[in-house]
Amino acid sequence: MTQVRPMRADARRNYERLLKAAVEAFAEHGEGASLDDIAKRAGVGSGTLYRHFPTRQALLEAAYVDRIEALAARADELTERLPPGEALSEWLNELSTGMIQVRGLKALLGLAVTEGGPAVVTACGDGLKGAAARLVAAAQREGTLRRDVEPVDILRLAHGVATASELADAEGKHIRRYLALLTEGLRPRSGR
Repeated sequence: MTQVRPMRADARRNYERLLKAAVEAFAEHGEGASLDDIAKRAGVGSGTLYRHFPTRQALLEAAYVDRIEALAARADELTERLPPGEALSEWLNELSTGMIQVRGLKALLGLAVTEGGPAVVTACGDGLKGAAARLVAAAQREGTLRRDVEPVDILRLAHGVATASELADAEGKHIRRYLALLTEGLRPRSGR
């Protein structure tokens, strides 16, 4: 069994500075922010950045893991206080809104729900897929969601809604409208 050694204090500080710089750079420039710029902002060399985060994807995931975990947990909070169909709709709204408000998050979540996507997208993708699975199953049991809808379908559609809304106004003002149009098509038809 391999033992993982704790990070030295200076390495931990570099890691934290890199994350802070990454969040700032991704907020300003989206997922395409310069990694060299992130290293400079953090006051470290590019080698230090790559030792901590071997890929852009790894840095994106680390920068947004708290936000994604909160979105996944939010599914359970909504389930406790709303009927299943409403909980699913509200969660999709919050997920789509988050993809627009947090630059870089949409690209990360897009990769998380791409079939055969990068193996590094595990923690983020798994948490959201689990939340979507719980919401989908509950709405299907309630009868407010078609039986042929898969959890990954919901995540991909939320990504599409965020993209469409962003194209419309760059602020997400149309998300609720687009989600309403979408969820109408996801409801079971009588006799099915």
